[in-house]
Amino acid sequence: MLFAAALLYHPPIPGRLPDHAAIAEHVAHDPTRWGLAHLAHAAASAFLILGFVAVRAHLRDAGDAWVSAVGLGVVVIGSTAYAILPGMEFSVLAANETGADPVLAQAAIHSWFMAVLLTGGALFAVGVVGYAAAIPRVGAFGRRITWVVVAALVVLAVSRLVPIGAVQFYVQAAAVLVALWPMAWAMWTGRGLDDSSRGASLATGRVSASAV
Repeated sequence: MLFAAALLYHPPIPGRLPDHAAIAEHVAHDPTRWGLAHLAHAAASAFLILGFVAVRAHLRDAGDAWVSAVGLGVVVIGSTAYAILPGMEFSVLAANETGADPVLAQAAIHSWFMAVLLTGGALFAVGVVGYAAAIPRVGAFGRRITWVVVAALVVLAVSRLVPIGAVQFYVQAAAVLVALWPMAWAMWTGRGLDDSSRGASLATGRVSASAV
């Protein structure tokens, strides 16, 4: 939920990213929101990692030996790269505050921004697909939840690779909620695992619910 909220709080840029002119306009109009949105985005990426850690623990208890473990490692690397992007966009805020041209500042980091966005997105997508493969394989959740979650995870993976604001901020936010909230609910209630694993799943579910 925190990650989705951070995405939705970002000033709207529906078109192709990065839109230098739109970014400069948002920074000039409301620099405080620009700064807070990007701090929230970086922090929410860390909480998203915690959510995937909790899901990995649940899948391990359900019998997944390594698929989600590998997926978690790649998700962490991809999410760390994604958290770098907000820091890069503080250069536009700095330019605005010092009287420099924010459009030129954004243009100067364009190649770095796109490289980090696409590389981190590709790594994150690979990790998420690992989770999508592990979940139906071990039957950690009910059948109905499983296929909703798998579909949402695939959408989440693809959304990271599309440099369009409407996809990055809105489609990704919806995919995160649809993918992780059903799993958090199932883990919180202990459903989807046998009785011997329910105690562990309740503990990990509480972490996941707070991190979404």
